[in-house]
Amino acid sequence: MPESKGRKKSTYTPPRTAGAAAQGPNPRWFVPVMLTLMVLGLLWVVTFYISGVHQYPVPQIGRWNLGAGFGLMLAGFLMTTRWR
Repeated sequence: MPESKGRKKSTYTPPRTAGAAAQGPNPRWFVPVMLTLMVLGLLWVVTFYISGVHQYPVPQIGRWNLGAGFGLMLAGFLMTTRWR
């Protein structure tokens, strides 16, 4: 049975990117701020629902309190995508 010829060229290896190696760990304040935003947003929404007449946390903005609470939670969640 005939033998197959060996490969003359080496296999292609892509060059290393400098961007991945340049990123270091997050600063010390990153995780506490991330968790605080998520918990504060949750407390904001829960407070809005528990106050029966919707006078807390900010009565002037009415149902936009839900948007503010979910916005805080979303900001915390988006920070989790940058967490290293």
